[in-house]
Amino acid sequence: MTQHIFLFVAGLALFLLGMVKLSEQMQRVFSSRIREYIRIAVRKPFSGLVMGLITTIFFQSSSAATLLTMGLVSAGLVSFYHSLGIILGADIGTTLTIQLVVWKVTDISPVFLIVGISLYFMGKDHLKIVGEALLYFGTIFYGLSLIGQASAPLKDSPAFVSYFLSAHHPMTGLLIGLIFTAIVHASAIPISMLVMLGMQGLISIDNALPIVIGANVGTTATALMGSIASDINGKRMALAHLIFKCSGALVSMLLLGQFIDLLKAASPSIAQQVAFGHFLFNLAIVVMFIFILSPFSAFVLRILPGQQEVIPLWPEYLHTRYLTEPRKALVCVRDELKRQIVLSERMCRTALEQYIKYRPVKQRNVMYMELVMDNLQAEITRYLWGISCGALSEPLTRLLFAYSSFAYDIERIGDRSVNLAELAEQKSRRKAHFTPTANEELRAIGTLVLENLGDAIKLVDGKNIDIIRVVMERERRIDVKIKKAIGSHLERFYKKMCVAEAGPIYVDVLVNLERISDHCRLIAQLTNELEDNLLSDRQ
Repeated sequence: MTQHIFLFVAGLALFLLGMVKLSEQMQRVFSSRIREYIRIAVRKPFSGLVMGLITTIFFQSSSAATLLTMGLVSAGLVSFYHSLGIILGADIGTTLTIQLVVWKVTDISPVFLIVGISLYFMGKDHLKIVGEALLYFGTIFYGLSLIGQASAPLKDSPAFVSYFLSAHHPMTGLLIGLIFTAIVHASAIPISMLVMLGMQGLISIDNALPIVIGANVGTTATALMGSIASDINGKRMALAHLIFKCSGALVSMLLLGQFIDLLKAASPSIAQQVAFGHFLFNLAIVVMFIFILSPFSAFVLRILPGQQEVIPLWPEYLHTRYLTEPRKALVCVRDELKRQIVLSERMCRTALEQYIKYRPVKQRNVMYMELVMDNLQAEITRYLWGISCGALSEPLTRLLFAYSSFAYDIERIGDRSVNLAELAEQKSRRKAHFTPTANEELRAIGTLVLENLGDAIKLVDGKNIDIIRVVMERERRIDVKIKKAIGSHLERFYKKMCVAEAGPIYVDVLVNLERISDHCRLIAQLTNELEDNLLSDRQ
């Protein structure tokens, strides 16, 4: 008995390890394609449904897909309304894992392990990544295989068989599934275990189905916990996910007898009945809500009111119909540049707030905003190339090259803001506290840099000699303050007045702030060289 207990625990441990590592691996790969993910997901609810399904199949975890979507919503890259379809799709996608168990993929799990480890050690680049993914995939199902081997001898235990095959109150099973899933943060674990027990003939569908329903409700715990540190949009997502699952659970429990009869008619195999039950439960939720997502999102917004700001990933003003009219096309570029620099100012401000109080959700938001920044620069540069193919006067040519430089400088401001956010993360992780003097110096310099960014936004709109002079003068003040702050820091460092780990971080923060201000100065200088009111005529 002791040996079988250890085998069961080892199988469960391998299952959890494989699922966590595969999810992490897929998220790293997926992050490089995040723009395409958003592009498809925001078209219509059915597109989001498909993307949620595919993402969960790759992640092997609906919780991971839900948390990724929550991050995108919190960052303002996906609206709350469009996220609902992704959540529904994620819940459907997670049922494939259970079906693979029914199809006895566990029997060939050693093949995945062998191929995965071979590719990992012998492959290069993409093959190495594929090998690692196959290794984790095999680990998931090999762990389930061990669980099945550990449970096989239980067929010889009359007490065990009697308990699991005798009728129990459905609410007992629902609570077991809910609590167990809330603890392990993956509904696939308890439901896969039910499939393994079903294969051994150790459980009836009458007892298994309420546990399946409870496990589906329990999977909302991950999103609910993640929403604690999230903004209002993240909380809306968690609430919507809870409403989806609870509605499905309520209907399923009210029609439990008919549900069980349907599953028994669908297949004589208890394992297959469990898999069908899991699938039909989530399919029913999709059918219940997919056509009413708009009023449902409005309902959730009434429960959790608040502003919902969405940052468009793609240009809003770069209209291709104006490419043959250079003056109008450059007006479009100017408007898009203004949107880009406003976003860079928001990134910088958010990053600086992390030094006052570090919050992981803000850290993630800065990283997601960087995706928008990079995309806008690429689109603006491509649009400028299109304009340059036409006939341009000398002043418009000078303006075109100035705007190209603006796009680069603004994107670099975004990069420096990401650096600031990453340094804040290091400071928090290492518990490297700045001295009160250093915090005051950082606050004063950060305020000046944000003021320069605010004036740079005005200069994108048009030339203003007074603002240009203010930016130049403020830039000189920032340089003086930074040199003085670094000198003061060195003095504090030698006197052992500050934590050793904080020193390099503090200097790097000052350097990045100086570079941001330098880019503001470059924008001011370029603006000063342009003709006055060159694009004042918008017609």
